[in-house]
Amino acid sequence: MLLKTTQSLCPECLQTLPAEVIEEDDVVYIEKTCPIHGKYRDIYWSDYDLYEWAKEWDFIGDGLENPRTQKVKGCPNDCGICPNHKSHTVLAIIDVTNRCNLNCPICFAYAGAVGYVYEPSKEQVQAMLRNLRENKPVPGVALQFSGGEPTLREDLPELVKMATDVGIDHVEVNSNGIVLSRNLDYFKKLIDAGMSTIYLQFDGLTDDVYLRTRGVPLAEVKMKVVENARKLGFDSVMLVVTLVRGINDHELGDIIRFAAVNSDVVRGINVQPVSICGRIPREEREKMRITIPDFMKLVEKQTDGAVKTSDFRPVTWPLAISKAVGAIKRRRYVEFTANPLCGVATFIIPEDGGRKIVPITKYADVDGFVKALWKAYDDAVAGKKVKARMRLIGSARYVKGRLFRSLIARTLTTGAYEALGEVMRKMVLLGCMHFMDAYNFDLDRVNRCCIHYLVPDGRLIPFCTMNTLHRPTIEKKLSVPLEEYMQKKAGSLVHH
Repeated sequence: MLLKTTQSLCPECLQTLPAEVIEEDDVVYIEKTCPIHGKYRDIYWSDYDLYEWAKEWDFIGDGLENPRTQKVKGCPNDCGICPNHKSHTVLAIIDVTNRCNLNCPICFAYAGAVGYVYEPSKEQVQAMLRNLRENKPVPGVALQFSGGEPTLREDLPELVKMATDVGIDHVEVNSNGIVLSRNLDYFKKLIDAGMSTIYLQFDGLTDDVYLRTRGVPLAEVKMKVVENARKLGFDSVMLVVTLVRGINDHELGDIIRFAAVNSDVVRGINVQPVSICGRIPREEREKMRITIPDFMKLVEKQTDGAVKTSDFRPVTWPLAISKAVGAIKRRRYVEFTANPLCGVATFIIPEDGGRKIVPITKYADVDGFVKALWKAYDDAVAGKKVKARMRLIGSARYVKGRLFRSLIARTLTTGAYEALGEVMRKMVLLGCMHFMDAYNFDLDRVNRCCIHYLVPDGRLIPFCTMNTLHRPTIEKKLSVPLEEYMQKKAGSLVHH
């Protein structure tokens, strides 16, 4: 059964191709044919019923008022962002280096593999930060410093402070944790500079997993980062799991229990099904491919039903909060208008020292809460401000427990980042974002992307097109050969 037509890519020549998304035996596939390289078929979503459920949460945004590029070659070649794009930036990413102290088999790009070093100067980073803050109608407020391994830059604390100084509320550092496990002083410098979150690569709890995903045993390193965070009083570590079928998909339940027990430090788990690069036969791809419905079902099974598939909602769920509060206060907030097929999330509340895991759906009627907020939004747009405010305050009745109700009510009425932080620290986020590769690439998802890379030439590039199409061209223009870099800075590839 044909579900929709879209545009995709040839995994070999990366040319844009017409594609069809179809349902067959309750599985959703994407198909396309390249006139040169032939036909490709890949699993898009592994459960048709959940595909239809996710689509019910579809909200299309209005994009940027000030796109940085024009429509010339057509999507996805005009990324920058062009006027076709439907979402503004929710999270921006700056790659501050492509150097790394690992050589992972499952990596987008690193200096040792591509043969050059890409490392923007402090001045270039400053310009990119200012560019983010110029976004309209909503200036960028959340940023991730990534790489490579960003902690290989000794000046990273300066870059973090630079970001907070220009008005970025949330600054996270994406790291494998090696430096942070060994160098407490450097960790503290990042905290003192204003780092909000460590986005910690965390594929599992056992070394056999890391030997297969990263090539070296790293379980002890991950435990040490959590221990160091606790020692420094830092309570915002996000565990980031690259999920590969047959390698670490059996450890999801244990990772969730670990996060619950360590919820004084761990704020959440973000699972990212592996993106597949290079020419790989269909049979091999299907052995590796894992999609969002698979993740949801694995969580239910491995938590013995404590967290069910029905406890998750698509990543567009928070949009009602932004729209309702924004309409009443006559201002725009960050809006989650990504394609609902891009990700799902829920929250868990650890009880009994983390030994018991309770999903947020036990504390709140999340659907009733959202419906009340949409009604508040409609009233505000219609000019019924008093009624809208009453609905906004009244939406807290869908939340159980005096503490949670008061925190939710304060967040809704003040719209304050600090109030939201208090709510988040009572829970652990459990989410899954499935970033695309050339095999399952869907242009309908790309032009709704709200995670954007900032690059020195002034562009903002959606995550999946950056890593599938644009990264080599952009980085080569602004790089130096690895050998030349090593000669200039002998011994600096790994420091701290």
